Amino acid sequence: MKNLNVKLHILAPLTALVVLILWFMPSTAFGIEGLTVVQQRTIAIFMYAALMWMFEIIPAWATSVTTIVFLLLSVSNKGLTNPEMGELVNFKELMAAFADPIIMLFLGGFVLAIAASKVGLDVVLARVMLKPFGTNPKWVLLGFLTLISVMSMFMSNTATAAMMLAFLAPVLRTLPVDGGGRVSLAMAIPIAANIGGLGTPIGTPPNAIAIGQLASMDINVGFGAWMLRMVPVVIVMILFAWWLLMFLFPFKAKDVKIVIQPDETHEIDWKFWVVTVTFLVTILLWMTGELTHLNSNVVALIPFGVFALVGIFQRDDFAKIDWHVLWMVAGGFAIGTALNKTGLAAALVESIPFGSWSAIAVLVIAGLLGWLLSNFIANSSAANLLVPILAVVGTAMSEQLGAFGGVTTLLVCVAASTSFAMLLPISTPPNAIACSTGLIKTNDMAKVGLIVGLVGIAIAYAVILIFPF
Repeated sequence: MKNLNVKLHILAPLTALVVLILWFMPSTAFGIEGLTVVQQRTIAIFMYAALMWMFEIIPAWATSVTTIVFLLLSVSNKGLTNPEMGELVNFKELMAAFADPIIMLFLGGFVLAIAASKVGLDVVLARVMLKPFGTNPKWVLLGFLTLISVMSMFMSNTATAAMMLAFLAPVLRTLPVDGGGRVSLAMAIPIAANIGGLGTPIGTPPNAIAIGQLASMDINVGFGAWMLRMVPVVIVMILFAWWLLMFLFPFKAKDVKIVIQPDETHEIDWKFWVVTVTFLVTILLWMTGELTHLNSNVVALIPFGVFALVGIFQRDDFAKIDWHVLWMVAGGFAIGTALNKTGLAAALVESIPFGSWSAIAVLVIAGLLGWLLSNFIANSSAANLLVPILAVVGTAMSEQLGAFGGVTTLLVCVAASTSFAMLLPISTPPNAIACSTGLIKTNDMAKVGLIVGLVGIAIAYAVILIFPF
């Protein structure tokens, strides 16, 4: 009750005040040349969403839905707007946030998890994959972190998180409901999925964007050279995250053991084998996307189609899908669309005087900016915004940056920084997937995300600077 009063009587009015000030203050006060009315409104709505998500004044999904409504009314071409206010966003693009391809991947992941639970495959998977790590909770947690991070090096981190959700439930059932261990295991999904993508050039889009930009400048960064530097960063960060989770969310009792009992309530019938084969084929297609050219979001809907066709997924199962998570994520996508389509994100980046700074300042600020942007828009969008601009800046500052590895170090550092963006449930799809467990509070995610993010950036920078490409 006390927390509710604080939210209603202090945090809610404070948020409203900040939003109103940003909405009505003179545009010249922002220090962004040529700031339009639409861009200023986007800043105000962005701050509304950020504060509401962080303070949890209303449920995260409600914040997302209201954010999309505000954007539709305030910055879209079918809202309370006119062309003189600046570059308007097509209303269809904002509404499309509810059916973004990543949303479809979420939907497919949820369907896969529901089907696996219905036939008992989740228990079988959990027993097999976690057996090498024993029954001690702390080693099971390390096993979770390790498995997810390795998988995320070679397949979409969202797909990895969706898959791991399928066998998290049997593990959670073995732990006390009031212990921190359940939170640790749920939090391991986004942490490991986000960090693991850093390990290979194909692990996450910003890696490929940075490497592609460097290739266009006749600078080659090989697969092995990337892994030689980044895999150690992943290993160190996974170990650090392991310690941090056990410190912040300890398991309730030292003698508790994670023993997943065989599921005797489900028969191994044709449904079990259909789900098993579909599960394995889906994972295989996720891992071989580079060869098959099948998008991971498209692959995620294959289980949905198969299970609907044979009757494993039925009408009643729709109630088991975490729709609130899908709507929560949609709000993040809509914010990203508004930032990009109004030109605000580009204006913010271009307003930063990189050219007048020292090499160290450019390296640090560029990385922090990439991290900050990626907490609110897709990391690939953040990289697409920053990398081309920083490539020009890095080339112009080649002499100053030469001692630190040149433009290669600058672009790789920015790409690495985006992988550590995990402050909010909407920061990355794996964060949202973990929130679907209902075990993670937004302030806990923000606390862990801030610590892991800043420590991760520091370690990545140290490795890249000591062993430049």
